[in-house]
Order: sequence, then structure tokens, then C-alpha cells
Amino acid sequence: MLQSPGLQAGQRAANVAIVGATGAVGVELIGCLQRRGFPTASLRLLASERSAGRRIGEHVVEAVSLDAFAGVDVAFFSAGAGVSRAYAPIAAAQGALVVDNSSAFRMDPNVALVVPEVNAGDLPAGPGIVANPNCVTAVSVMALGPLRALGGITRVIGATYQSASGAGAAAMDELTASTAAQLAGQAFAPKVLPHPYAFNLFSHNAAVDPQSGYNGEEEKVMAEHRKILGLPDLRISFTCIRVPVLRAHSMALSVEFDRPVSPEAAREILAAAPGVRVVDDRAGNHFPMPVEASGEDDVLVGRIRQDLSDPEGRTLALFLSGDQLLRGAALNAVLIAERLWR
Repeated sequence: MLQSPGLQAGQRAANVAIVGATGAVGVELIGCLQRRGFPTASLRLLASERSAGRRIGEHVVEAVSLDAFAGVDVAFFSAGAGVSRAYAPIAAAQGALVVDNSSAFRMDPNVALVVPEVNAGDLPAGPGIVANPNCVTAVSVMALGPLRALGGITRVIGATYQSASGAGAAAMDELTASTAAQLAGQAFAPKVLPHPYAFNLFSHNAAVDPQSGYNGEEEKVMAEHRKILGLPDLRISFTCIRVPVLRAHSMALSVEFDRPVSPEAAREILAAAPGVRVVDDRAGNHFPMPVEASGEDDVLVGRIRQDLSDPEGRTLALFLSGDQLLRGAALNAVLIAERLWR
């Protein structure tokens, strides 16, 4: 587990707000702040009107409003792009550090899109809005970032195996309920996702561009990789698929470099990378699995091997798993706040 800085000498505690506190990522944010000992003077939980009055632990959820950010030092947003666009600038204007988990500001050229272990240098000097990447991007660049030490990355081909947690708590509930119904021989009509989820997999449910054939999830992931890695011309393609796994995303990557590379060198670099754990036991056929990545801070990386389709030896193939709610969302947001809060 990554070390928690806790309250440092001379550091004051922050008044913290979480927007979208009742959602899957919001709940994970609360636990992550507590587990990592983030210096918190007060915690304000904000959500929609229908969730106002609910209790989470000792805290009562309030409805988000224009005046909800008075006195807030750090505001985490995880309630969708519309809510972020409406309220994040207000919180930032009142002096809060805003860490936004939606897609609202990710591709704004004036907003940093950050995974701290990869591009902490892009963080602003003071309060403002910082964007959290898409959960696929956040997991993927944890491996790609360190691998830049092998040489320039010229092409990435990725295929994802995305868990229900990426679509929120309701999708996780639907997977559980539909699996129980399937095992009992009962009919189940999906309500959250467009296709049967139990014992099935399907293309990510984001809208598909009729011309390119790529869906919105894939387009976001590709654009975010270019921004975080600082490679605006990177040749990159992703295929995003939902699979019947409750938690933790997995993906297969093929990574091409500008020079020959070896699996041994890649394994050594990844083993030393913060936030990464190499799981690459060929003899035991033990490699990254979402069941082992769930609840873990680290991204699990394995199946590290030469891509045999590249006779020049410039391409590596690998497989990784990372907890979507933690590494892909809540943990990354808290790591950003830890870097910036003084």
C-alpha cells in the first residue's frame, strides 16, 4: 500500500467537501481519506436533493447548492459532468482546490489532467481545478508512464475488460441481481445497462460515432493518454468492453517503442515503479486478476512478453488489473490533494 503522509509538521487540516458522496466513488473517497489519514478539519457530504438527509457514518448528506462551498479548502467532485460544470468553478472561485472526477474539464487545455506518479509536474502551483482521468486511463498509464524509460512510446493498442463498478453502484447491483436470477432460471430485464450482464460481455455502452466506429469511452481514453503522457501525436487505439466482474478493470496492452526493448528490462522498471506490483509468474500461470486487484492501491501488471508479431523487437505485450474505484478514481483524487494541500 502507498504510504500516507498524514498531517505533516506545520500543515493545517483542511475543510473538505465531497460532491456525489452517496455514489460508489463518493463512498470510496470517504474511506480513502480516512484510511490515508488526510488532514481533515471537517467533512461536508453533498449530493442531490433526493439524497439530502441520508446519513453516512456520523455525517448527514446535504444538497449541493451555490453556497455549499463557503469555507471549503478541498472539494472532490464525483457526481457527473453536468454537476461539475455547474459547481466546480464556483468552489474554485471561493478558493477551494477542486479535484474533479468527471469528464467536464479533462480536455480543457487550461486544466491539468493528472496521475501523480506519471505527470505530477503538470499540477498547478495553487488552488484551482485539477481533473482526474477516466478510470481506464488512470490504470493504464500507471504501467505506460514508467515504461517510457525504455524509449519513446510510438503506438499503443489496448483492449479493456471493464467491471460493473465503472458504471456505478446501480450497475454493480444489477450484475449481482441478474446473476442470481440466471442461476435460479428466472428472467431478468436489464434496467441500468442495455444488455444482459450475467454471463455476458458487450461493447461499452457509450454512444458510437457513426463515422469512426469508436464509442465515447474509447475516444476519451485515447485523448487522455495523449494528454497525460505528453504525446499529442501518439498512435493509439482502444476497444472498451464491459465484462461481468463486480470491481477492478483489466486490460491487454500492446506497446510499441522507438527502439528494441526487452521484457526483462520492462519487468525491472515496473517492479520499481510506485503504485505498481508485478504479478508475472509464468511457471505458476499466475498473472493479474481483478479478484486480486479489488481493494488494492497498486495496479497489477504481468504477462510481460515480446510481441511476436513485431520482428524488430520494439513491441511489448502486457496485461494489467486495477481497482476502478480506488486507483481509477478515489485514490488518484486523494493523491492529487495530498500533493497540493499545504
